[in-house]
Amino acid sequence: MATITLQDALDTATVEGILYEKLEKDKIRCFACGHRCLIFPGQRGICQVRYNEGGTLRVPYGYAAGVQSDPVEKKPYFHALPGSNALTFGMLGCDFHCGYCQNWVTSQALRDSAAGVMPTHFSPADLVQTAIRTGARLVVSSYNEPLITAEWSMEIFKQAKAAGLLTGFVSNGNATPEALDYIKPYTDCYKVDLKSMQQKNYRELGGQVKHVLWTIEELHKRGFWLEVLTLVIEGFNDSNEELWEAARFIAGVSRDIPWHVTAFHKDYKMTDPNNTSAATLIRAAEIGAEAGLNFVYAGNRPGEVGNWENTYCPHCQSLLIERYGYVILGYHLTDAGQCPKCRQAVPGLWPKSAREVNVGTQADIFFRRPMRVRI
Repeated sequence: MATITLQDALDTATVEGILYEKLEKDKIRCFACGHRCLIFPGQRGICQVRYNEGGTLRVPYGYAAGVQSDPVEKKPYFHALPGSNALTFGMLGCDFHCGYCQNWVTSQALRDSAAGVMPTHFSPADLVQTAIRTGARLVVSSYNEPLITAEWSMEIFKQAKAAGLLTGFVSNGNATPEALDYIKPYTDCYKVDLKSMQQKNYRELGGQVKHVLWTIEELHKRGFWLEVLTLVIEGFNDSNEELWEAARFIAGVSRDIPWHVTAFHKDYKMTDPNNTSAATLIRAAEIGAEAGLNFVYAGNRPGEVGNWENTYCPHCQSLLIERYGYVILGYHLTDAGQCPKCRQAVPGLWPKSAREVNVGTQADIFFRRPMRVRI
């Protein structure tokens, strides 16, 4: 009996895509990501999972490579239903090839022979019912690049929205106008990894910085709830000059966009830089605040970065949300999403009632972990 390869399994789990146009001689142009791949018959896009079959674009559909219930703060979304869980699913493939990817087993499938897991098939209704069963309040596409699997995400998100759940992407931000128009009706939240402000760094990762900066601007213009993350890596993007440039850019789009500066740890092919220290994160966070950003957070070093895990009112500096890692230790916003002291409205997607927020204790710090679930 012939062995089924990963590529065979993935090519079977496909449908005709939406984000593309047909060209002469059965060529196609894919619009899912900023590469806008021109794909000849029998060939694949840069992501390896969108391919041309006789002039038709085939795209991933009907499976996941991993599903688990995560704290929404892990995405990280700090201004979207804090204290909630997000049922998070991921597929295979990516349009970048970051040497430090922490999800490389899924993202680098069909590109790296050591990567990839066999898909688990399910329907959108299966996943939405799992979210409801496990008490999740959001459904999020992550673990690989969700733009390249947008058609499948939208099938899930349509049913998730109908069930009253929020939806979101965790993305590298290499988007196109066509992709953002397509996902907007069913996508509430969008987190962008702003990996660097230097094109030479993005070239190393397989992208272009101008595409990511454009995406951040367009997401804000189009009304997505947007949060931006920069993984701070020693010798790669941690200079004061580059951190200032990133902070000023984000503040120029909106001072209310949360900026997460998070700690790198050695992974995949990038094992030379030191793990990011708490002092470096605090320096980056201070730069963000000095640049005028109202909400700056330091992540991946819980309990080591002072007040940079918390949310404060940008008007009167009252403590609004106290955090330790993924755990909410105090929630003080009003039901209207305002500061209780000065009544300043705080941007975000807040619960209808503060009583809905899962406020934990110090003991919860050791027990709130991602939970793998069965569909």
